[in-house]
Amino acid sequence: MVEGPRSNMFYASTANLLHWRQRCTSVVMIDSFDANDAGGRAAAETLSVGTVVVLSVDDLAFLIAKLSEIGYEVKGPVVRSGAIVPGALRGVADLPKGVHDEQAPGAYRLVRGEDNRLFDWAVGPSGWKPEFFLPHDEVWRARVDGGNVQLVEIRDARRPLAVVGARPCEAAALEVLDRVFVEGAHRDTRYAERRQNAFVAVVECSSPAATCFCDSMSTGPNIERGFDLALTELDDDDGHRFVARVGSARALAALEGVAPARATKHDLSARDALLEGARLWMVRHLDVSGLAGALARNLEHPRWAEVAERCLSCGNCTLVCPTCFCSDVRDATDLDDEVVRQRTWSSCFSVDHSYLHGGAVRPTTQSRYRQWMTHKLSSWWDQFDTTGCVGCGRCIAWCPVGIDITEEASAIVRSDGAIAVSPPSVRSRS
Repeated sequence: MVEGPRSNMFYASTANLLHWRQRCTSVVMIDSFDANDAGGRAAAETLSVGTVVVLSVDDLAFLIAKLSEIGYEVKGPVVRSGAIVPGALRGVADLPKGVHDEQAPGAYRLVRGEDNRLFDWAVGPSGWKPEFFLPHDEVWRARVDGGNVQLVEIRDARRPLAVVGARPCEAAALEVLDRVFVEGAHRDTRYAERRQNAFVAVVECSSPAATCFCDSMSTGPNIERGFDLALTELDDDDGHRFVARVGSARALAALEGVAPARATKHDLSARDALLEGARLWMVRHLDVSGLAGALARNLEHPRWAEVAERCLSCGNCTLVCPTCFCSDVRDATDLDDEVVRQRTWSSCFSVDHSYLHGGAVRPTTQSRYRQWMTHKLSSWWDQFDTTGCVGCGRCIAWCPVGIDITEEASAIVRSDGAIAVSPPSVRSRS
């Protein structure tokens, strides 16, 4: 048995691909099956974007090696420090084979099984946000020489990233961050470049944790967009394999050299049954219809004071959240006449985060928790035309006292209009 700590904070501390992207818009598939004919083999045909095929475990190993050969830095889920976290992938052996997770409010642990499945777990404490929105990022650097100031261009020397094994909710979270950093009023050019050059292979979720509620947020357990390659792991009487959907020309090129079989009706039915089972397994749900308005109408609801008595204001929820994007910018100088501006992750649970001249705007735990949840589930819609929650459940599992965002939001909705609340008080700011 591999066990992780009860609660902790985990966060992650170009080659030219143009010729490769232009190489391939299609791949010839050998000995393929017709998805509408579970019978005999079809002739060789062209594999194109949107085609559904079956890949073996060896094919997955080939894909990982091919992505590295092309010039990507290949990363995926690995076991480290008692948790499943993003890490370097050199092959299938690096993936968490036979590893499962058990999650509950304030609890997370890994358990080893005797099966061969590689993705039979929900999510780890850290998603893929840190690979694109860095926890520590140097914005600019300058050297002072006499009376002259020379700016030094900051270049991202890392290779383009290939993610193998992201979850549907994590891919959805990246789309949310795209609205913040790419489609917003202030484009983050380095984030945009990193995302544009990335290859994302998503593995659909068959084993949601007790803390997951992605079905309520329409972000899982299946995925319909936002991927280069979508995989569904099957392990039954027909063997260990992956139903694979090709989502981009990059995926076509990465599969060049693979001779996959076209998915049969049986493969597609097995995928459907697996995903339906995952939906039925979820015990947490959040009714989002009217939720944003209900939270906006109840800023002085007594529930905020109740949850504040339990909340430690530690910021764990914001560190593990795949969409939180609060940051702080600081300038530092040294004795060698260099000035560096750095952007670092911050948290709305920090008193200093809301500091303005004269003091903090949100000085109490109650006001900070309210800010976090109402922004995530309500005012995010006003800013980015989407919710800020993807239902991954990390904030529930990694909260030291097990505060459940679905429970807190539902409690306010259930009593919307039934509890008399006092009008907002500028003096109390609570």
